[in-house]
Amino acid sequence: MEPFVTTERLVLRRFTAADADRLEELDGDPGVMRYLTGGRPTPREVVENVLLPLYFDHYRRYGDLGWWAAEERASGDFLGWFEFRPPDGDRSEVELGYRLRRPAWGHGYATEGARALVRRGFTELGVERVVAYTMAVNHGSRRVMEKAGLSLVRTFHEDYPEAIPGSEQGEVEYALVAADWRPPS
Repeated sequence: MEPFVTTERLVLRRFTAADADRLEELDGDPGVMRYLTGGRPTPREVVENVLLPLYFDHYRRYGDLGWWAAEERASGDFLGWFEFRPPDGDRSEVELGYRLRRPAWGHGYATEGARALVRRGFTELGVERVVAYTMAVNHGSRRVMEKAGLSLVRTFHEDYPEAIPGSEQGEVEYALVAADWRPPS
């Protein structure tokens, strides 16, 4: 299967059913899930019956927009995933997201993958606006968004069924429009 994006250190490819174990491990780490579920793992049934079918459906519907398994190019090790998909079906605006295994944190992989997706979106896929969201207290993720060229648009508050520590400070939206994008030097 041809990679969707290849960078100096990463290969982003489509998910397959064989990735269920990798996704379960990723979403089973309380540190990885801290700002998403308060640390609760994603059950295997959800990985197999909700997440993977959702990813496969996006490939069918949008082809080149969806969720991408991230592997280290040199070793082939699974690092996590990147999301680059139209949240409302309109291909002109895509949501950027990422979730990496803890050993991959702090090595610039999230920034490298995010920049590559933004570049491809604006230069090859006709994307007009990239958006990204995280909790206001998730400073690591916010820094990746900034390094990928996105700027803070707003802080807002969601209604959560269960509060996650830090959720009282709200969520943030970052964005970048094609006209303002400049390739990193």
